[in-house]
Amino acid sequence: MRVIATVEARMGSTRLPGKTLKPLLGQPVLYRVVERIRRSRRVEEVVVATTTNPADDAIVACCRQHGFAWYRGSEEDVLGRVIEAARAHDGDLLVQLGADCPFYDPALIDQLVGIYCEGGYDYVTNDMELTYPEGVDAHVVARRTLEDAATKTTRPRDREDVPRYIFERPQVYRIFNLRAPAELHAPDVRLTLDYPEDLVLTEAIYAALYPAHPAFTTRDVLRLLRERPELRSINAHCKQLSAPYVHCEDGR
Repeated sequence: MRVIATVEARMGSTRLPGKTLKPLLGQPVLYRVVERIRRSRRVEEVVVATTTNPADDAIVACCRQHGFAWYRGSEEDVLGRVIEAARAHDGDLLVQLGADCPFYDPALIDQLVGIYCEGGYDYVTNDMELTYPEGVDAHVVARRTLEDAATKTTRPRDREDVPRYIFERPQVYRIFNLRAPAELHAPDVRLTLDYPEDLVLTEAIYAALYPAHPAFTTRDVLRLLRERPELRSINAHCKQLSAPYVHCEDGR
């Protein structure tokens, strides 16, 4: 199987507009996201899956500038866009990710891919129950499984949130959720970008860790937050609105 990572990216955002290309230590957030994913030993290619909205021309320009693979598809049907991106780049097994998480952990990605390959699962993730920090979650699923899901649902929520149809049906799909080891158990820590406060914290962490150690790990981040507890208060009040562990508003 050819393993690729798909990174969903667009300029539109209600709470933090243009977050994908916000500067982060001299480079766009998207650059930092791809940089970290590329450290994975099991991901063969990282593909930025953006939209045909003219506003996302800027994302394509960034990809071209930095030599990133990219694909443009529907803005609303994200599930379809990811499947098409995988087809266009010959991806069999996908690590489905987003462009608003500049703290992805390549070792964790490799671990999740390994569990998928060795365990006979349809879907492997680490946020069905949140035990890791929010923002280092990854979703490993075969393209054929996403294609199967796509034929069975037209519900907007399923088409917008790529693996939702799958993780809401454990009676149909074989699902594995990886729990964090004790030293990485930090479900109250937000390492994602949805609010301006998230960006402030991200900038502070990168400034503290990246210059001396560009490949800093999740352990390094959590150690820094223990040493500087005032940083955790920056976005402690922010709430995650979409994730496998977050119930839909309609209860389904």
